[in-house]
Amino acid sequence: MSISTVVPNHIAIVMDGNGRWATRRFLPRVAGHRQGVESLRRCVKACSERGVAVLTVFAFSSENWNRPPEEVSGLMELLALALGREVPQLKKDGVRIYIVGDRSGLSEKMRAGLAQAEADTAQNSRLILNVCFNYGGRWDITQAAARLAAQGEAITEVSLDRAMALSHVPDPDLLIRTGGEQRISNFLLWQAAYSELYFSDRLWPDFDEAALDEAITSFRRRERRFGQTSEQIASSPGSKIAA
Repeated sequence: MSISTVVPNHIAIVMDGNGRWATRRFLPRVAGHRQGVESLRRCVKACSERGVAVLTVFAFSSENWNRPPEEVSGLMELLALALGREVPQLKKDGVRIYIVGDRSGLSEKMRAGLAQAEADTAQNSRLILNVCFNYGGRWDITQAAARLAAQGEAITEVSLDRAMALSHVPDPDLLIRTGGEQRISNFLLWQAAYSELYFSDRLWPDFDEAALDEAITSFRRRERRFGQTSEQIASSPGSKIAA
């Protein structure tokens, strides 16, 4: 099979394996999360260089509140530190940040910090970075349906799609999960309906530019049919594998 030259327009990533990375090195789990921030910085830069328009990452799920309190507290502190350190450079690099998720349970200071990060990068357009924080796919569908019901609007596929938390971007073309697990863990349940799935055994802190390129190459080898047959795709004008 020939390989397309198409780059995924939207890549989504479940950044799994930070805790295991740290444990294997006899370090506290939060040390793995810190290293995960370094990996995310590399990935953002690599996606921008490769022409990816949207990168969506799963930073903290609705279920992560069930982790040990010290780890949750460490993650919150790490997010606050990362925003202060990373946002100025992201702004300079043309990256626009969206924080996607339920903010109602966060502190006022945290909510203000997230809003400021979005405001500081609002004029950028080179790459959209969606950081899913306190996010869950079921929450997203539920909040969208509740919003439509409150407005008295009929719940249809079109209206629900418009009310989702990621309605500002197209659905992901490629969904990557690191860390060796092969599930999507309540991530983008609605948006990933036709995403190509790619599972990497690498723990997230070890996921580098070469690993990203492997995932993109795998995507390029695939035929995306969206319900059509291979023959229909082949006969379509300008059809391409993974287009």
